[in-house]
Amino acid sequence: MTADADYKPGLEDVPAAKSAVSFLDGKKAVLEYRGIPVEVLARESSFEEVSWLLIKGSLPTQKELADFDAELRQRRAIHYRLKDLIRCMPADGHPMDALHASVAALGMFYPCPTVADPAKNWDATCRLLAALPTVVAAFARSRRGEEIPEPRADLDHAGNFYYLLFGKEPTPAVRRVLDACLILHAEHTMNASTFAARVTGSTLATPYQTIASAVGALSGPLHGGANEEALRQFDEIGGPGNVKPWLDAKRTADPKYKVMGIGHRVYKVKDARATVLQEIAEHMFAESSRPKAYETALELERVCAGIYGPKGIYPNVDFYSGVVYSAIGIPTDVFTPIFAIARTAGWLAHWHEQLVGNRIFRPEQVFTGTTDVRYVPLAERP
Repeated sequence: MTADADYKPGLEDVPAAKSAVSFLDGKKAVLEYRGIPVEVLARESSFEEVSWLLIKGSLPTQKELADFDAELRQRRAIHYRLKDLIRCMPADGHPMDALHASVAALGMFYPCPTVADPAKNWDATCRLLAALPTVVAAFARSRRGEEIPEPRADLDHAGNFYYLLFGKEPTPAVRRVLDACLILHAEHTMNASTFAARVTGSTLATPYQTIASAVGALSGPLHGGANEEALRQFDEIGGPGNVKPWLDAKRTADPKYKVMGIGHRVYKVKDARATVLQEIAEHMFAESSRPKAYETALELERVCAGIYGPKGIYPNVDFYSGVVYSAIGIPTDVFTPIFAIARTAGWLAHWHEQLVGNRIFRPEQVFTGTTDVRYVPLAERP
C-alpha cells in the first residue's frame, strides 16, 4: 500500500474491534461498564463484582459472586519458585518491569497451553486477577529486604492487597477508597494496552502472554504513568499558595505547557471517575486531614478551570488518584502496577471477547521506502 489518503497516525478514530464491554462518551463524561455508570459501581459495588460484570457480561447472582470470590481467594498464593525469581530481581528495578516479567513467568508455573479449553481459560482468568496483587506486593516488600507474606483468605481483594503491602489490615475507609480506585481503573474502552491485549490474544497466545503484553504497553509514560507525574507536579508546586505563580511561570516559559492530569484524549469535560474518587477520598481524609498535595490539586484545578476549561480541558482520574495512593502510604512507583491490577479485569474481558469469532490482527502499512535496489557486494562498497 503506497497511497496515504486513509492513513491515520496512531489509528486515531479508526475502529479496531466490535466490543460490548464498556461505553465512553467524552463530551458528556459518561463511562459505563456493560451499561452501568462507573460512578454507580464505584459507590455501590466491589472490584470482585465489577470483574465478573466485565468478563461475564452481567451482574452476578449472590451465589455466582460468592463462588467467584472463593475462586479468587484460592488462587492468591504464588509458587515458591516465583517468589524466588522475584527476590532475584534488582531492588532498584521499576515495579512495572518486575510485574511484566512475573506475569509471563506465572504462566510457566500454571500453564494454559491452549486457549481452546474453556476450563483452563477460566482458571487462568481467576489466577491472573487473584495473583497480580500478590506479585506487585511481593516485589515491593522484597526490594526493601522484607519477607513476602502469605495472602489472607479472610480479606477481600482490596483489603488483602493492602495487607500484603503493609502487613496490617486497612481501616474501613482506606479499604473502601482502594476498592473504588480498582473499580475506576478496571476498564476504559479501546486504549493502547487493551488494544495490545487484543492483538496478542488474536494470535491465540496464552492468557498470561496476553496480559503481559498489556502490562508492557501500560508501562509507557504516555499511558500508565500520569498519576505518578501528577503527584510529582504537586510536590514541585509545594502548596496551594504557590499554584498561580508556578503555573504563570510554566506558561510564560512555554505557552503550550501541559499540566499533568489535566486533559484527556477523549474527555472534553471533567472525568466522572475523578469526581467520584474525590467524593470517596474525602471520607478517608476525614479520618486524619487533607494532605497538602490534595489541597494543592484542588487549587490547581480551580486555577486551570479558567484557563483550560473553555478549551474543553479538565481533570482526569489520574489528577487525583496519585494523591489518594500517596495518602494511603503507597510508594509512587507502585501507582502504575496498581493500575495494572485493576485493568486486568478489563483486559481479560476483551480477551474473552476477542476469542469469539477470532481473526488475527493484520493491519496494512503505508510504504515510504524505495524499491528495486541493487545489492552492492561488500568489496565494491566505498
